[in-house]
Amino acid sequence: MLVLGRSQVEQVLDMDALIDGLGPAMVDLSEGRASVPDRVAAVVPERDGFLAAMPGYVPSARVLMSKLVSLFPHNAGTPLPTHQALIAVFDPETGRPVALLDGTFITAARTAAASALSARLLAREDAAVLAVLGTGVQARTHARAMCRVRPVRQVRVAGRDAVRAGVVAEELSAELGVEVVAAPHYASALDGADVVAAATHSVDPVVRREWLTPGVHIASVGFNQGGREVDDATVAEALVCVESRRAVLAPFPAGSNDLLFPIRDGVITPEHVHAELGELLNGSRTGRSSADQITLYKSVGVAVQDAAAAALVVAAARERGIGDEIRFA
Repeated sequence: MLVLGRSQVEQVLDMDALIDGLGPAMVDLSEGRASVPDRVAAVVPERDGFLAAMPGYVPSARVLMSKLVSLFPHNAGTPLPTHQALIAVFDPETGRPVALLDGTFITAARTAAASALSARLLAREDAAVLAVLGTGVQARTHARAMCRVRPVRQVRVAGRDAVRAGVVAEELSAELGVEVVAAPHYASALDGADVVAAATHSVDPVVRREWLTPGVHIASVGFNQGGREVDDATVAEALVCVESRRAVLAPFPAGSNDLLFPIRDGVITPEHVHAELGELLNGSRTGRSSADQITLYKSVGVAVQDAAAAALVVAAARERGIGDEIRFA
């Protein structure tokens, strides 16, 4: 069995290949070929955390795997990430375990790659200003991924802590080769932005309709069991796309309050969810209909994304001779 740690996963996982590789997996999901059971979780209430299990089979990638991922929000601001994960990969022909991977980096990368895929499908072609809401791992990976699919000239970083936003902006400026600035608050980051990557743990919406410019595309990946990132007015007006209707409208630990709350309150109905990414890719649903239309991709994360990423990692690692092989007696 191949064993890969985080640094090895980072070494072999290519973001461009991942963005492209997610497409067939999302089509498999929307067309019913992928097997993705509902997510389950063990809750640790005293830490507001949980450990979730996410198995999946993606025939287009020929990969069978399961991810164990923990979400412990109080890790924010500490050396430990809020999301930590392991991925076990199995041979889909025999069920034999073939690889064990660090899943923490894969989780961050595949989430950002799916948001970038949503921007490729829904954002205006000339989108040049990116607002990044949040200062954690996902904020950084989203900035990197979004710059690969649209001609971004300026990145604005905003968060609850202005000092941390400045640190992230400085890091990204050195890395991305575009102008990166720290915005004093969410509203100023959003003013005039063409693309928004929201990756916060906020209880109250950080994306509000009155702060948005016509034609903006929003990718919202944040999660808080007691709140949401996007306000009712934005959800009601936007063309809403998701990974999976079933997943996003399911109860905890799978669903999204960004959609469940406005459905509960009668602001929208479940039919307001216009499309899954796989439906945009296979042409069964249309995307943006005008330059001024607001589009929203709400992500909850689905196992087919982890599976597609794991397949790329294992193939690249074996090709390059990276990782440790262990044998069971």
